[in-house]
Amino acid sequence: MFNSLTQKITAVFDTLTRRGTLSTDDVDAALREIRIALLEADVALPVLKDFITKVKATAVGTDVIKSIRPGQMVVKIVHEALIELLGGEEEVDPLPLNVQPPAVVLLCGLQGSGKTTSAAKLAKYLMMRRGKKVLLASLDVYRPAAQEQLRQLAEKIAADSLPIIDGEKPLAITQRALAQTRLGGYDVLVLDSAGRLHIDEELMQEIKAVHADATPVQTLLVADAMTGQDAVNVAKAFADALPISGIILTRMDAEARGGAALSMRAVTGAPIRFLGVGERPDALEEFHARRVADRILGMGDVVSLVEKAAATIDAAEAEKLTAKLQKGQFDFEDLLGQLRQMRRMGGLSSLMGMLPAAAKGVDTKEAEKKLRQQEAIILSMTPTERRKPALLNASRKRRIAAGAGADVPAVNRLLKQQEQMAQVMKKLGGMDKKKLLRAGLKGDLQGLF
Repeated sequence: MFNSLTQKITAVFDTLTRRGTLSTDDVDAALREIRIALLEADVALPVLKDFITKVKATAVGTDVIKSIRPGQMVVKIVHEALIELLGGEEEVDPLPLNVQPPAVVLLCGLQGSGKTTSAAKLAKYLMMRRGKKVLLASLDVYRPAAQEQLRQLAEKIAADSLPIIDGEKPLAITQRALAQTRLGGYDVLVLDSAGRLHIDEELMQEIKAVHADATPVQTLLVADAMTGQDAVNVAKAFADALPISGIILTRMDAEARGGAALSMRAVTGAPIRFLGVGERPDALEEFHARRVADRILGMGDVVSLVEKAAATIDAAEAEKLTAKLQKGQFDFEDLLGQLRQMRRMGGLSSLMGMLPAAAKGVDTKEAEKKLRQQEAIILSMTPTERRKPALLNASRKRRIAAGAGADVPAVNRLLKQQEQMAQVMKKLGGMDKKKLLRAGLKGDLQGLF
């Protein structure tokens, strides 16, 4: 997310912060580079002009130029301006549903933007994070198998979906869904509306009629961040036709240039509420302007990282691992569990995107490749070998390497890594808990060894 934009902007800031003093020309040159970076990221031109004007008006002030650390002051000004551009921090609840149940959430957008997948993700979010009983209903009677796709996704996340009746029109489906929601005691009805390949009058009239009939508490526009500037144009067209209350930006895990996210709020007036960051049913992140601004400027997003860990860690599995660590045990089964936990959190590239720029510098693609190879090596072992690494003699290593499509040195490297981790865990497991706590609070685990 925002990788290219982050690299360019942080490079500009690195130059600024290395200087002891700044002139007005220095600030102008930096803003010129930032302007180019934002243009390349597909930020809408009117939005960009307004952003640069606001930053410049503050950054060239006497207080900034004459401050003790002017470079840091400029970074702070750009950071605050980005937060404002992304929508500020006025709302704590990412999806207000302040009505008597059932609350209706209507998703709209073009075909291919990820509406159906987002409907399922949103349903899972509402069930897992908000404790809501959710019904999913597809109004897309035009795209082949669209209704069946939503039914299968609902089944995958253990949510209910409206039974499909062939030949039924969108308005009739809406009315039946509303009736079923009330009869079934559901808290939320999520309506996945039909899309088109482009904006047309027929599409707009249909979605207006559905909106008037369903009276949704939230009307969310689903837009594909990969479409860049065109996503902004689509958002404006829908915002002109409907009272859009929020936006879901999909495919933010891809190499999206990020301009759509930076432009959406300013163009539509509607807040971005969620980011789609993968195909998995749980790959939906709440949008927080400050956290995204932190990521763009290379400051990381440790809060989101902790939240993601808390949401994906299996409590029973963690308790089992803790008990083993207290005994100083750590085998290949444990290492495999950690590798899979990382994948559930979105993989190494997703995690690295939440770390500050100073903690990066890792080739994530190459690292991901090595992690996949390590998992393949562990899976090529027998269950006994995973639990007792000491059994791995030369012939076993050759067999494991052949089964994983690796070589024996790769198996040896993984074995050495496991041995080192086991040694560390053994020391931690046998250590006085008070001493361990004091060292952890000081951030000095190295001093323990």
